[in-house]
Amino acid sequence: MKKKLIPALVAVGLIVLILAVAAGTWLWQRYSYSRETADLDAYFGLETEQDVAVVRDQELTQIRGILQDGRCYLSLDAVHELLNERFYVDYNEKLLLYTLPDQVVEIGLGEPTQDGYTAAFEQDGQAWLALDYVKQYSDFNFTLYTEPNRVVLTTSWGERQVAEVKKDTALRVRGGVKSEILTQLAEGDRVTVLETLESWDKVETGDGYIGYVEIRRLTEPETIVPEKDTGYEEPDYSGNVRDHRINLAWHQVTVEGANSTFPGVLDGVTGINVISPTWYSLYDNEGTLDGIASREYVEQAHGRGLEVWALVDDFTHREDNGVDPQQVLAYTSKRRAVIDMLMSEAERCGFDGINIDFEKVTEEGGQDYIQFIRELSVRCREKGLVLSVDNYVPRNFNAHYEWAEQGVMADYVIIMGYDEHWGGSQEPGSVASLGYVTEGIEKMVQEVPAEKVINAVPLYMRIWTTAEDGSVTSRAVGTQAAYDYLAQNGVTPVWDEQTGQNYASFETGDGLVQVWLEDEQSLAAKVEVMKQHGLGGIASWKLGFDEGRKNLWGVIGDFLSDAD
Repeated sequence: MKKKLIPALVAVGLIVLILAVAAGTWLWQRYSYSRETADLDAYFGLETEQDVAVVRDQELTQIRGILQDGRCYLSLDAVHELLNERFYVDYNEKLLLYTLPDQVVEIGLGEPTQDGYTAAFEQDGQAWLALDYVKQYSDFNFTLYTEPNRVVLTTSWGERQVAEVKKDTALRVRGGVKSEILTQLAEGDRVTVLETLESWDKVETGDGYIGYVEIRRLTEPETIVPEKDTGYEEPDYSGNVRDHRINLAWHQVTVEGANSTFPGVLDGVTGINVISPTWYSLYDNEGTLDGIASREYVEQAHGRGLEVWALVDDFTHREDNGVDPQQVLAYTSKRRAVIDMLMSEAERCGFDGINIDFEKVTEEGGQDYIQFIRELSVRCREKGLVLSVDNYVPRNFNAHYEWAEQGVMADYVIIMGYDEHWGGSQEPGSVASLGYVTEGIEKMVQEVPAEKVINAVPLYMRIWTTAEDGSVTSRAVGTQAAYDYLAQNGVTPVWDEQTGQNYASFETGDGLVQVWLEDEQSLAAKVEVMKQHGLGGIASWKLGFDEGRKNLWGVIGDFLSDAD
């Protein structure tokens, strides 16, 4: 019996042993620490030896730089997105430009700096900028590491949680002992704690690794505010903003002889302190301006206590000369030709400011346009000229006009607060309802300091006619002409709270006539909104539309009444 029992016990023992080994193996596999290392090139997204991963403010971005001659280069788009939007590349004339308050710093693509490295080069149609060069004009720090290639950018110096490693340990790709190892952490290393899980912290090391470490391996995090030590000082781009509110009126001058309509055009006009004659326009695609400015006009205006801000547009010769603003603005030499002529004209005529009214800028040409404004601002500061820039009411479709940057470079950013419905509209409506104007102001002051914003009001409206077949036509008229027209038809307008305007509609033999009037009451409502937002000025389009209604100017001038 005993002899039969022994084999059975041995068998049971073997089974127990096997189960124990299996359990131990399972426990070891489940709870032991993996020693497998991560593929760092894959982790950082590096495909070639030149690729450089970009870690910015505790985030591994999708952006990749290029390693060349021991330096890191980022694409122009990446520099704009991460560091500084003010760098501009002229791909036609192969130049990298940076605009300071008193000069435009220029270097050729592929050209060495004084320190002997290439500031920027072009590859596959894209400009790449050396971080060393970008840092000269930007507020950030960076450190370049190799093996694997990565650059750590610091652009934010807010509070952060920092802990110290208590014992040598591994930083892993994910939270868990089986996750691959990114790098080894030594006792005393300091890491930034980004997120706390149940038993793991997500951290960043000083050299740009972002991964997970066991909480028990770290000291209790402490809150610190890193010392900012970039050595960068923000340039002062302030120019020639006036110490009083602006009340500007545009004077449409289409031929040289029309200058003689001054001062008659000001009969009955009160309260304005700036007049802006439409004197200049792009004439061709080489940077030539057509101008009809008059020194006598300026002297007469000065004699009446008015400043003169000469207007420059990009559309007067568009049809007859085939002017394409993009063909001018995309070339540094052509932009400078325009600016040089304006400076020469300012010297010749003695006007006080320049008003840019470029309405044909495409989204593709947005960077060229804002660079033109930057370069013009340098010369205007130098000459003591006020620089103002006209803009459509801000909407997503015209965001390429770069209002915030205009607000830095220009003295005044003008909202053309009208054309809500315009001559080509297929639906009748107000030219400038109160809601439309208010929304435009509110959006602009989010981008530009309110004291640099001028809102322009229309002194015109449209008489709309909708025919039986649904076709819509309109004509622009001044306030008095509109009221006369309604009186001739025996119609009295009524106040419309929704648009903040007097409104009239009636049937004629031509169809349904509708008019949203721009008058003393509607202008007073707009002026009140401008006061509430603390704007720097009001403008009016245009002298002449006030004919027979000169009391409009008293309402407009009320904008100045409570100025400090």
